[in-house]
Amino acid sequence: MSIVVRTLSEQIFSIVREQIVTGQLPVDQAIRQDALANELGVSKIPLREALARLEQEGLLVSQANRGFFVRPMSAEEAEEIFALRLSIEPAAVAAAALAATEQQQKIASETLAALDQAATAQLDEVAARNRDFHMALVRPSGKLLTTQLIERLQVLSERYVYKHLEPAGREDRAHLEHDILISVWLARDAKRAKALAAAHISGTLADLRRQLGR
Repeated sequence: MSIVVRTLSEQIFSIVREQIVTGQLPVDQAIRQDALANELGVSKIPLREALARLEQEGLLVSQANRGFFVRPMSAEEAEEIFALRLSIEPAAVAAAALAATEQQQKIASETLAALDQAATAQLDEVAARNRDFHMALVRPSGKLLTTQLIERLQVLSERYVYKHLEPAGREDRAHLEHDILISVWLARDAKRAKALAAAHISGTLADLRRQLGR
């Protein structure tokens, strides 16, 4: 029974996270747990588990006697998230470029194809597929703690990535940057992969500063 509940909670977690990332849940209103449970066709127990996990992930905040709220996006948070990514992610991408097996290289290519597919047909999945792609460039490094930290930062980045891609032309630029990055990564050019990863993250942050008024 507990295995079923955890599986259901995981599914709810993914659905609600997508609603947060795409702005479907308002920031200034408490999440109506009864209404959301009815909408999803689940009981409140696995829903509460999913909401608690989303709070741990930094996407929700809870207030005593008021419930859960979507954590507001801010220029300050974007600065912190992307500064942390810049401090560890490019080096991990470089290490992974050298360590990746052929199977891991294939997986990375497949995640980029899935991202491109989402960009043309499933826009609400772009942020998640973007995370999959960036993590595929990191996991082969074999550095477990670094990979876990980057994945946490990627989760926190998703709303900002979605925001960043709103203006026309941004998706085309991201596609080009991803294509160049994976080509040097597959070629095991660690030095250039590190530089391109850093430039890609920095460029996204520069755009977000303008969008968020920093």
